[in-house]
Amino acid sequence: MKNNLKEIREKNNLTQEALANLVFVSRQTIISIEKEYYVPTTPLALKLAQILKIKVEELFILEKTDWK
Repeated sequence: MKNNLKEIREKNNLTQEALANLVFVSRQTIISIEKEYYVPTTPLALKLAQILKIKVEELFILEKTDWK
């Protein structure tokens, strides 16, 4: 699953630490999501989208190769 978290976070002038604090996770969790090492839970994905004021579909992209 691809994501635009880093680009959108930076457009909102948020550091990884600041975003992590807003959604109550560690900075390492934000780093892992941005590097696509970790796929967030649905509640976390929704929180991120809400904080960044975008649709979750704009933040996370499900590619056909992800369908198994």
